[in-house]
Amino acid sequence: MTNKEIVLKFYEEVFNAWDVSALDRYMKDDYRQHNPEVADGKEGFRKFCEGFFKGKPVMEIVKIAEDGDMVFVFFKCTIGGTSLNKICDIYRLEDGMLAEHWDVCQHIPEDLVSANENGLF
Repeated sequence: MTNKEIVLKFYEEVFNAWDVSALDRYMKDDYRQHNPEVADGKEGFRKFCEGFFKGKPVMEIVKIAEDGDMVFVFFKCTIGGTSLNKICDIYRLEDGMLAEHWDVCQHIPEDLVSANENGLF
C-alpha cells in the first residue's frame, strides 16, 4: 500500500467514521504533532478527537499528493453541518505509519464575499 493510500484509509476509518479504534493500524505511538492545540503522541491525538468528533466533522478530500514519505491532503471540513473550513494536512510517514503532522486551517465565514469567481476549493 502506498503512503497516499494509507492516509486515505486513515481519513475514511478514523476521521470520517469518528472512530479512533483503528488508530493503532495507522499511527505511531510517538506521533509528532506540530499543531499547538494537540499534544504529541497517539494519546494526544485521541484526546483531541474526543472534543473534535462531538462536532460530527465531515472531511471531503479535494486533492491528495504524495512525495516520498510526505503526504499532502487538501480538503473541505464541515463541522456541525454548518461551520466550513479549508484545510491542508501534511503527514510524514515512517514504516507505513503516520509519524508526524502539520496543518494549515482557514475558517470560511458564512457571509464571505469573494473578490473573484474561482471558488474556494
